[in-house]
Amino acid sequence: MKLGQTVIMKYKHCLLTISTIFFAVASLTKCIGNNEGDKNKPYADRAFAGSATCINCHKDVYEKHIKTAHFLTSQIATAKNIMGSFEAGKNEFFFNPNSKMVMEKRGDSLMQVEYENGIEKKSRPFSIVVGSGKRGQTYLYWFKNNLGQLPISYFTQAAQWSNSPGYGTKLVFNRPVTSRCLECHSTNFKIISAPDVEPEQFSHNQIVYGVDCEKCHGLAEQHVAFQTENPTIKTAKYIIDPKTFSRKQSLDLCSLCHGGRLTKTQPSFSFKPGDTLEDYFAIDTAAKDANDIDVHGNQYGLLAASQCFKNSQLTCVTCHSPHENETGKLATFSQRCINCHNNENNEAHSKVCKLTTSIGASINNNCIDCHMPEQPSKAIAMLLQGNDVPAKALMRSHFIKIYPEESKKYLLQFAKAQNK
Repeated sequence: MKLGQTVIMKYKHCLLTISTIFFAVASLTKCIGNNEGDKNKPYADRAFAGSATCINCHKDVYEKHIKTAHFLTSQIATAKNIMGSFEAGKNEFFFNPNSKMVMEKRGDSLMQVEYENGIEKKSRPFSIVVGSGKRGQTYLYWFKNNLGQLPISYFTQAAQWSNSPGYGTKLVFNRPVTSRCLECHSTNFKIISAPDVEPEQFSHNQIVYGVDCEKCHGLAEQHVAFQTENPTIKTAKYIIDPKTFSRKQSLDLCSLCHGGRLTKTQPSFSFKPGDTLEDYFAIDTAAKDANDIDVHGNQYGLLAASQCFKNSQLTCVTCHSPHENETGKLATFSQRCINCHNNENNEAHSKVCKLTTSIGASINNNCIDCHMPEQPSKAIAMLLQGNDVPAKALMRSHFIKIYPEESKKYLLQFAKAQNK
């Protein structure tokens, strides 16, 4: 089953030619007169320009952004985008001796195929990849205008196919994908079913994959048209600049997807950058013990429980660059800690690491493993081949504090390195 033509196609390593950009901009310019009427439409129903239109003026930012986990969090399923192997001997997952799933290439299609006692029972296509692959990937398939999750995912930590989280030991194809899931793994999926219809139905050709430019900067069609017609005007018009946000606006934008389970009170994809989250979701304001918050999905809850957050104006972008892939750059993140935690700063942040006296300045290259260690997620656990107990994904905690056991590990590693 083919996905159909998407209005906005994004390819990781492909840049549009200048002539294509000008053609697109010319088309956008013709639409500019319709923007007043367009404003009356629900946000998710309006036209998205797509990140390819940003290349002409923001090429450097674009080329960095397409390497981020945000941008890669959903893509069209191709052999290049799927991390698991389709090679014989590496493409099977046994649920029991008689039942297995095989990942197969069939002509131009990539399939998950169920076999029972060697007889094919059911097959479904890889249609959409969800997840950048940093921790893993799961896969969606189209059935008419509905989307379902395939039973087999990929677990990067173990470098192998695994059962999708929460599926247990049974081979099933019955988990529908909701718009709330897609809201955090894409910029837009056009919902075409009525509000009370379940499972929800989606358009095949009104999709913006990944967390793209317009997820944080708002709709860019009018901006692109205006700036192209007025290249000498350097002040950006008709676009949202998150740098101007209040602390709450900035945190609300990130909390849309990193704020735990939110109960929506408005349709998915209604929230716009700069909006107040409470206008779209019922927020649970009851105090929670940080130890009860899972490391997956509620980074804001963990961060908000930290003294660093309470004693400063810290936001997510204080430490994270939204435009660059900084995965694994512990020294980079540690320097951002030191920007506040130094003897030259205010009293609330003047404390420096006590290990500095025994280890020296090298401790400044890794504040993260001691104060924000990777911990097992209760929510993301994959059942690996031959195992009865799911393997928990390790994810970076955003509850910033002193973890004595992690400090001991660091000291042991340092001592071993010194003795070599």
